[in-house]
Amino acid sequence: MNKRLGVLGGTTLGAAAMYLLDPVAGRRRRALARDKLVLAANRTGCALDAAGRDLANRVRGMVAEAGCALRNEPVTDSQLTARIRSALGRVVSHPSSIEVSVQDGNVTLRGPVLQSEAGRLLRCVERARGVRRVDNQLEVHETADNVPGLQGGAGRREQRFELMQTNWSPSTRLLASVAGGALAAYGFRRRSLPGVIGGGIGLSLLARGLTNLELERIVGYDSGRRAHEVNKAITINAPVEQVFGVWRDFKNFPRFMSHIQEVEDLGGGRSRWRVAGPAGVPVEWTARTTEFIPNRVIAWQTEPGSAVANAGIVRFDPIGDGSRTRVQVRLSYNPPAGAAGHAASALLGSDPKREIDADLARMKTFIETGIPPHDAAQRPGGAPVTPGGRPQPV
Repeated sequence: MNKRLGVLGGTTLGAAAMYLLDPVAGRRRRALARDKLVLAANRTGCALDAAGRDLANRVRGMVAEAGCALRNEPVTDSQLTARIRSALGRVVSHPSSIEVSVQDGNVTLRGPVLQSEAGRLLRCVERARGVRRVDNQLEVHETADNVPGLQGGAGRREQRFELMQTNWSPSTRLLASVAGGALAAYGFRRRSLPGVIGGGIGLSLLARGLTNLELERIVGYDSGRRAHEVNKAITINAPVEQVFGVWRDFKNFPRFMSHIQEVEDLGGGRSRWRVAGPAGVPVEWTARTTEFIPNRVIAWQTEPGSAVANAGIVRFDPIGDGSRTRVQVRLSYNPPAGAAGHAASALLGSDPKREIDADLARMKTFIETGIPPHDAAQRPGGAPVTPGGRPQPV
């Protein structure tokens, strides 16, 4: 086992040395790795500060609640009313429609409420400190149809245990990371099946605490195309017809984008994409256009089984007198191995967010000047495209 680990470690170090000491791109890669380490250190400091403040506030709150329970101080009707009203917004979608009246700790509830929220509302009120009895005079409705007091609003979900929630608080993330790291170290040191299982659980807890992402998104399981999202916008000094003319033909992308190597039109709104992935390794997928409104919207999504599931939408909005255009890009993607694969890709220099920024800047320069950028995937030459999307004569 030690020999195998030594071989694996030596191979990994050798590959890392070859990648970072490459005579052509090594300097840039080392600078990128250094910047990422600095960024990680800064984010870690901010996260620890937030976790410390959150933990301190929670401890003070627990001490205050325990003190109130031990002193058993009487609660006035006005205090109890304010306490109940502050809790309504967390359990019902239309708290303003609920009338709360309190007399000597006896609470009366009136007003319309959805059937799906009625039980949650009563449990919340009954648990409030100082409540003796609850008089339920609510008007329960299965739907909000024809009920003015239930129109609009946003649905509420019953509060769940902290570890069952999608987003964890800073203090929970800190405690989970520490506990997960300790469990992983202890489990793997035992070198037994229970130890391996415990180590795997510890690593999962550590990853969950560090990333604040659900495990499905971390490993890319059952996350569809929405494991990661990118939203970008840029203003181009050209009319919307000219900008849309460049975007409408995906085959032009390699002429002003750096990471898109080739786009093949398959007909029927389908296209095959070849993109430079981590460390320059090509990645391919097939996509189809889902929405196409001239001079307004282009949307697409990959077909099932694609190596990198993704979907996106681009909106084109004229600005002012129409001489400028605002381009808004929204992209969601799910790389292999989810967030873990995304982190590995970023370390190897393939960060979609940074690449989209650079590609949008190239597109802006290309449309405004008509000169294809020298660092595009397809070098200038042959029959370059014009800002209107048509090939120029050679």
